[in-house]
Amino acid sequence: METVSSGQMACLFLSFMLGSSYINIPQPLTLAANNGAWLSVIIANGYGLLLLACVLYLYGKNPNWTIIDYSRKLLGKWIALCICIPILIVLFLIISYIIIDIGGFFTTAMMTETPAYVFHVLILLVAALTVKAGIEVMARMFILLLCYSIFFALIVIILNLPNYHVGNLLPVFPEGMKPVIHGTYSILGFPYGEIVLFSFLLPFVNKEQAKSLKKYMFSALLLQGFLIITSILCTIMALGPLSGTYKFSLFELARLVNIKEIITRNESFIGIALIVGSYMKATIMLFVLKVILSRLLKLKDEQIIIFPVTFITLLLTLTMFKSDMEHFEATFIIWPLIVTTLVVLPFLFITIMAFFRGEKIEVKDDRF
Repeated sequence: METVSSGQMACLFLSFMLGSSYINIPQPLTLAANNGAWLSVIIANGYGLLLLACVLYLYGKNPNWTIIDYSRKLLGKWIALCICIPILIVLFLIISYIIIDIGGFFTTAMMTETPAYVFHVLILLVAALTVKAGIEVMARMFILLLCYSIFFALIVIILNLPNYHVGNLLPVFPEGMKPVIHGTYSILGFPYGEIVLFSFLLPFVNKEQAKSLKKYMFSALLLQGFLIITSILCTIMALGPLSGTYKFSLFELARLVNIKEIITRNESFIGIALIVGSYMKATIMLFVLKVILSRLLKLKDEQIIIFPVTFITLLLTLTMFKSDMEHFEATFIIWPLIVTTLVVLPFLFITIMAFFRGEKIEVKDDRF
């Protein structure tokens, strides 16, 4: 089996958490929580730290196991199957939502005359080929892409310094705490509840280097929270009350950059960075989907499932939503409930059972 180092796994985790967050979180979160959006991120990040602690606890008990393996041992084969099938559905939905986001970004902000399905096909094809190359290739490549995304996001934030007005951050609670709680709810599923799904990659960590995994993973999550909070604060300071009306806030910040009419019109760089981030998350989720399905179907060759699954996802992206509003409601209103019910609650129940079970659990076969 392919393995990656603890540092590479943490980079994959940061790519997963930061990926499409830069595109999607600032605008709807600011719309829901107003100037208190950054507080919503802090609360949700604490929730993510709790889930990550549970993930790493289970990993420490048995590094080769996933949630499905624990559920088979603790709850039985058929209950484990009942947990596995909803997780598969959630994974199909996640990948579809990400691809729809990329297509929407292209058709709204960059290439408005091109049909969205063109971008869906190209991104899914590249993601499938990346998954086929293996997790070691993904880890090495995503480190470079992650550095690119963070670098250009920070450059845009720094170049907008003349456009920031600190007064736009006040008042923090114009309508009390309810908007902050609403904003927190909207991001509980995406991206923080999805931490549970990333745990399926942890068995690929090199066991000789696993001691430093906890430190790297917690650092990656805290860095993700810091970057999201920074982007939200800068968006509010630059755009003021309009920050909740622009769909791609960071992209709009890039459009504001104009230094002596020399450094201007640089939004294409941040646009590429945002697309790269979503591509990395879609690829990671497609890899997780491949791992679960291949074990469920007891496939000797895991690669043969990649392109059929990718084709099914493509069909979903073309038929799921009739309008952008439906997609928005599904992502920030319905999605937190779906992830919490189908993924997080079963995971927490399994964690509690494993905690009271105490001893290190062993099983001979890791397949259904």
